[in-house]
This record gives sequence, C-alpha cells and structure tokens, in this order.
Amino acid sequence: MIDGLISGRLHGAPEERTGKNGAPFVVAKVLAASCDGENIIVNVISFESATCKALRHLADGDSLALAGSLTPRVWTDKQGAARPSLDMVAHQVLSAYGIERKSSSEDFK
Repeated sequence: MIDGLISGRLHGAPEERTGKNGAPFVVAKVLAASCDGENIIVNVISFESATCKALRHLADGDSLALAGSLTPRVWTDKQGAARPSLDMVAHQVLSAYGIERKSSSEDFK
C-alpha cells in the first residue's frame, strides 16, 4: 500500500454501512483529476469515527482532500478499455465545511 493524499469531488453521497461485527463505516467515491485531464475514480472507505462523521456531512459534488492508504487498481469500461482507479482507506478528511467549523472553534481564537 501507498500512503497518499488525494483531492477531488464526491461522486454521489457517502453511505454509512455496518460491518458484520456491528461497527459502522462509510464508503464514498471521489473523482480526482489526473495530469492528462482524465478523472480517476477513488473508492474510499473509512472506519475512524471522526473521518466517518466528516464524510457523512458532505454531499454529491463537494470538494475534499483525503489522506490514507492507497491501493492502485484497474477496471474495464463498457468499450473494453482498461482504466486506472484507486482504493483508499481514509484516515483524514479536509473540506471547506471542516475548515469553517474548526476556525470558528475556541481552539483557533
């Protein structure tokens, strides 16, 4: 795995799910732009409560940055072309919502 930082826009709303052991987690898809102008799909999963909470407050199309472990993948589109994608286990989320909330807290005054 690769420790990485990605930024992009949410593709669809993040979904909260429950694992077999009863622990909640959140999954999301992020479209991140590559250097050639194509979008790369990043399949995101998070198990940490603060990260899950931050993701649940975001909606389709919101911009964000995520830090975590990356695993490169390849998928085949309907035309048979191989496309790159990434799987990420997110540990941190940064969004405009989070910055606004933190900057208004007492810790930053």
